[in-house]
Amino acid sequence: MNKNEYKNFDAIGLANLVKNREVSPHELLDLAIEITEENESEISALNTRLYEQARSYIKNELSGGYLEGVPFLVKDLNVSIKGIPTTMTCDLFKDNIADFNSHLIEQYKKAGLVIFGLTKTPEMALSLTTEPLAHPPTRNPINIKYSPGGSSGGSAAAVCAGYVPAAHGTDGGGSIRVPAALCGLFGLKPSRGRISSGPLIGEGLGGMVTSHVITKSVRDSAVILDISKNNFLGEPYYTTDEKVFLNEIDKPTNKLKIAYLTKDFFGKKISNELNQNTIKIAKLCQSLGHEISEEEIYLGDFDVLRAWKILPGVNLLNIINKKCMSLKIDIKDANIEPLTMAWIEDAKSYSALDYHNTINIMHAIGRKISYYLSKYDLILSPTLAIPKLEIGAIKGDHTDIDKHLNFLFKSFSPFTAIFNQSGGAAMSIPFGKTSDGFPLGMHFAGGIGDELKLLKLAYQIEKTAPWI
Repeated sequence: MNKNEYKNFDAIGLANLVKNREVSPHELLDLAIEITEENESEISALNTRLYEQARSYIKNELSGGYLEGVPFLVKDLNVSIKGIPTTMTCDLFKDNIADFNSHLIEQYKKAGLVIFGLTKTPEMALSLTTEPLAHPPTRNPINIKYSPGGSSGGSAAAVCAGYVPAAHGTDGGGSIRVPAALCGLFGLKPSRGRISSGPLIGEGLGGMVTSHVITKSVRDSAVILDISKNNFLGEPYYTTDEKVFLNEIDKPTNKLKIAYLTKDFFGKKISNELNQNTIKIAKLCQSLGHEISEEEIYLGDFDVLRAWKILPGVNLLNIINKKCMSLKIDIKDANIEPLTMAWIEDAKSYSALDYHNTINIMHAIGRKISYYLSKYDLILSPTLAIPKLEIGAIKGDHTDIDKHLNFLFKSFSPFTAIFNQSGGAAMSIPFGKTSDGFPLGMHFAGGIGDELKLLKLAYQIEKTAPWI
């Protein structure tokens, strides 16, 4: 197998080659490393290389699994790999060595995925681009002048550049779906409670954060969801489903009622180019047997951004304060970005009542979204209001949290984060291009437990308008 052949396969395709003994896991890993090293100086998708650990895993631990021998990358956030630092791309945590594997990592290993690196995020995952001030920015392989998005930007860039066919990501406001859209990939955010963050994390950001993957194909996302959905004991939320997603996605799909939006949740009209693409995919869905209707969903009466100001702030204050105490330094002397420090200082002003009220607002938004999902199966919009983003457009070198959040969730990505508050499943599908050739992502969102609806529809669209 050569490098171009490797890049043409999805994860299931590579696993089938291993099963048929047409290629070995060692050969796949060597190809993945070679491609990575050829591109990494320009793309900068990785924080940590785990090449020797991966070789040791293949030699000593690999013992079958549906995706046996497939090279894989893990986002440097919210998961732990024994003996490896989880840094969150923050130098303060460079010695944060894990002494256990997270439950999700154990599921990946059981499936035979070969983890050979950790991917870059913005510092503490506080942005929808991947440009930590202390490290080189991650660049979009489609055009290196542009960002691959964030916070799972390293993972998306790695898949887009061909390092791997699939990579782990997390999503607390769009962090899987945004980079998937910018890199022309498939990104599914599972429902709250579908994927475990155990054993240390019960609910990230009040239940807004979940893990899954960014992939080249729909079927890879389905099979990795099957692999990952085995919950850890004592989870605060459960989303149960006995069906095997991979076995279901190609079965006949029930007629879906799909509402498409021509305005964002704050009443702002979608640009003409994006609106035309939305109507185009809506009509494609109609041709596949689904019912489409235009709808307007207005959430401007809610303090929508409160959740992303208070919950991350309190979370940061807790994590960084504990780390500074262990290092015996004052939090003011911590080596962190100005925006991160401003968020921490802001969090000190909040009370338990503020936190409680924020959670209640979040749940109220979820109930309003659920009202529309009682009328429709899915809600369709563009993934992003700005379909490409130059490197340097978003940075952490300032202290204006409100300006940062308003740009992220009202100007750049006004559609994704609402479904972190509601907890429902949502996905970004590559469909169409801008006038200058950049990929466009289309966003479909449902309720809690609606992964199968989304995957089946995505599989239908992928077969009709293939993106690989």
